[in-house]
Amino acid sequence: MKNRIHHSLRTFSMLFLCMVLSASCLLSGCGHNTAANSSSTPLASAVTEEKKADLVFDVVQTNSWQESEKYACQYSASLENNTNHGMASWTVVLDAGETVTIKDFWNCKLTANGTELTFTPADYNQKIEARNKVSDVGFIVLGDQHLSLEGRYSVDQESGKTQKLLDQDLFAASAASETSSTPALDRSNDIQGSPLAVHGALSVKGADLMDAHGNPFQLKGVSTHGLAWFPQFVSEDSFKTLRDDWGANLVRLALYTDENGGWCTDGDQHVLDNTIDTGVQAATNLGMYVIIDWHVLHDLTPVKYQAEAEAFFDKMSLKYADHDNVIYEICNEPNGGTSWQEVKSYAEDIIPIIRKNAPDALILVGTPNWSQDINAAAQDPIQDGGNLMYTMHFYAATHKDDLRQQMASAHDSGMPVFISEFSIVDASGSGAIDYDSAEKWKTAINDRNISYAAWSLCNKDESSALLKPSAPAQGWTDDDLSDTGIWIRDMIRGQ
Repeated sequence: MKNRIHHSLRTFSMLFLCMVLSASCLLSGCGHNTAANSSSTPLASAVTEEKKADLVFDVVQTNSWQESEKYACQYSASLENNTNHGMASWTVVLDAGETVTIKDFWNCKLTANGTELTFTPADYNQKIEARNKVSDVGFIVLGDQHLSLEGRYSVDQESGKTQKLLDQDLFAASAASETSSTPALDRSNDIQGSPLAVHGALSVKGADLMDAHGNPFQLKGVSTHGLAWFPQFVSEDSFKTLRDDWGANLVRLALYTDENGGWCTDGDQHVLDNTIDTGVQAATNLGMYVIIDWHVLHDLTPVKYQAEAEAFFDKMSLKYADHDNVIYEICNEPNGGTSWQEVKSYAEDIIPIIRKNAPDALILVGTPNWSQDINAAAQDPIQDGGNLMYTMHFYAATHKDDLRQQMASAHDSGMPVFISEFSIVDASGSGAIDYDSAEKWKTAINDRNISYAAWSLCNKDESSALLKPSAPAQGWTDDDLSDTGIWIRDMIRGQ
């Protein structure tokens, strides 16, 4: 279906560090400015005073690799404000110990001056509320050495200097936070009235998806691009925009299996699993539904990595067994002549593994020919007896009346169809939008209340990307949306 080879934004790790953070604090509603101290101190000594853990910078290494003569290093970081007052802004300066080159960064602004890397807020995460944090800050750098800066560091508000925290200091910070007279930030509104809170666990009845109250229910949302290449869009902030501004109740996490950076090839499985967990927890915190997608594409047949799939879905379904919002898509797009019998045999091996851990989970099964041959599955369905649906994918500029009729016929005959990926451009993922075909698909989908996820949540320079190449990872305005993104957002909104 989509013949696009996705080039990795690959992941990273790095260097020795020293950092400076300065903050303008809002004390009891009054502005209080603390001047930034441009000097930094070594991290060798550990903090012992509880007060020094008021601000904590948490750095986690997510990946590293060699790139020509350099070491490429990737980190994810967060800045925690454990005080009872808000911070109006923040700055972090890391001393790499050598001159480094910035390769990429997200959810912040980043500049380099000699050995120093200076982080400042993006336009949308400048302020940190009391007992809250800025999360999902990430960056990739290139250096001559392979050094690590992983750890948790306190920031002295007056001097801006940082020191590495020992375990007892983390405990002290946690205890201070728990015993404070100021309650933690109330996030109950993220759950109350959310899609999950209202509709609960989903089930399949005939051709229809039903909510916990026995009412027909339509999942509508977007799919990420490959998690290895665009992890910066997997965050609670970006998902919240999808939920609150777009009206989405679903996010699909696309885990490529065979490509460069794939889970079964040269990808870092630990990092990829952590990205999935970030996505699942973000969706759960927001009361959204989430698909874990085993994104078969260049591997052609799911059987190629069946052993890996069995281990993966055993681990995931056990980990999220108590999550009513997690959906398992066990093979994205079988293609290259893979038959339905081959897919069905694979599915009959994978489904019991998931059912062992999560008996009532919703499972999606791909169909042959890039998940277009829905009729093959309709004529010989899997005898599961549980919550099972079959996927169909389309790209509106390529797939028109014939495929729409197949979808309609299958659904009308009692086949539970789920459109887990589609776009309104051609099957390459690029090309011009076919608005006429897109409108016909929208009508056919909504007339049958079929659930869907649009491709793709990223800023890749292709017309199926929902965001422009210049778009940030979160906090998008209308100007950040591509033409496809605007149309998809309006579709999700019901316009």
